[in-house]
Amino acid sequence: MTQLYAYGIGTGTQNAQGKWLEAWFPQPCLQPDAKLSSLLSQWLALSGQPLSADQVAKLADQLGDHSYHAERQLLENLSQGEGTLVLSILPENVGPTDVPAAYLKLQLLSHRLVRPHQTDLTGIFACLPNVAWTSEGAVDPTELEQRIMNARAQGRTLVVHSLDKFPRLTDYVAPSGVRIADASRVRLGAYLGEGTTVMHEGFINYNAGCEGPNMVEGRISAGVFVGAGSDLGGGSSTMGTLSGGGNIVISVGRECLLGANAGLGIPLGDRCTVEAGLYITAGTKVRLLDDSGQEVGIVKAGSLAGESGLLFRRNSLTGAVECLANRSAIELNHALHAHN
Repeated sequence: MTQLYAYGIGTGTQNAQGKWLEAWFPQPCLQPDAKLSSLLSQWLALSGQPLSADQVAKLADQLGDHSYHAERQLLENLSQGEGTLVLSILPENVGPTDVPAAYLKLQLLSHRLVRPHQTDLTGIFACLPNVAWTSEGAVDPTELEQRIMNARAQGRTLVVHSLDKFPRLTDYVAPSGVRIADASRVRLGAYLGEGTTVMHEGFINYNAGCEGPNMVEGRISAGVFVGAGSDLGGGSSTMGTLSGGGNIVISVGRECLLGANAGLGIPLGDRCTVEAGLYITAGTKVRLLDDSGQEVGIVKAGSLAGESGLLFRRNSLTGAVECLANRSAIELNHALHAHN
């Protein structure tokens, strides 16, 4: 048996028909060693299925016999709760085909075991059900009215936080060394490196994130990754592949600044600045300026994709978009990234 891509032991929620709504894997594992891969390969037929008490006991014994005591302890700890146990095994890095596999991949990202675009998420939208995320966990939307009535009858109020395919990151993972002012604005599957601060208006989608340290007061769309030391100003946005970017992967290099209400539709290299209120797309016509401020040509912004040391600005008299070399790196206030 070759090495498995990943696996996770966790608990999940099912609806009244026994269909998975979500799954939590507290210690997802990327590329387990050959011995553990061989052991788990015997359980492939049960991957993504609810585990019975007998199956949990058998798996615990096998893990103990092979000296995987931490994995056995995790399984035993989870089995003491009331949740439904699930084992998800991914032999290869391919798109998920069931709900537990999709949640395992999202948690690989949020546990920082892989970065955005390093795990195949093809088909994940079709795989994930829409869920009512409530104060009592995941609920099938078709069962929500009855759950609300039951709670009211017992003198409780069931709070519905959202109706969405993706839950909040912090309901599954608490990344070390980060600050998140409004947890509802960071989805599970986001990657937040050490030192990242997400302010109240910041947003980070799944399969997107920051290397850290970063200050995020704008939107990081699906598929976008931001390099260390970059700052996304309030109201700024990055164009994701799900919202018009096509096959272009938008990224922000290190020590960049997107000004307030700026927008980005091309990849940036390092030490770049986009001034406040300016939205750059691949087709934006840009006047290139030399060191003396003289125009040396007009190009589409897409031709500057990935270049470093650029300053994009709008001429306040003519309205033309201009680009000149920006040799000074943007230095963030280190106190903003202290998470002690």
